[in-house]
Amino acid sequence: MSKIRMNARYYTLDEARATLPQVKALMADVQAARREILRVKPEAWPGLKMASYNGGSRAAGEIAVHFARLERGVKGILELGVFVKDVDQGLVDFLGKRDGREIFLCWQHGEDDIAFWHEVNAGYAERQPLDDSIS
Repeated sequence: MSKIRMNARYYTLDEARATLPQVKALMADVQAARREILRVKPEAWPGLKMASYNGGSRAAGEIAVHFARLERGVKGILELGVFVKDVDQGLVDFLGKRDGREIFLCWQHGEDDIAFWHEVNAGYAERQPLDDSIS
């Protein structure tokens, strides 16, 4: 198996595309939880600081609920063997192969389909359009 991560799995392009609706739903929930965390954060911060002194606030409790929701979504994606690369951007990678070497099939929240790939040691800036060598 890959040196990248023990529970990773290899995806063909067709398999990644078949899994994408599930990833999209999970990432949509992650993004919604992230937005709520950012919305509540200014009001929750004083309560979070007081929590160590048995204080707290309604906002601090609310933000904890959203963090748990975010964590569940990320965990769900990881359990599929998909890499969560950036929660803020909603960026995930599916481990695949091209010409016998490991690559990532790349998808970002808001994109309709998997349309890019990059080398495992490269990142988002090095994404390349899919071509016929990837199946």
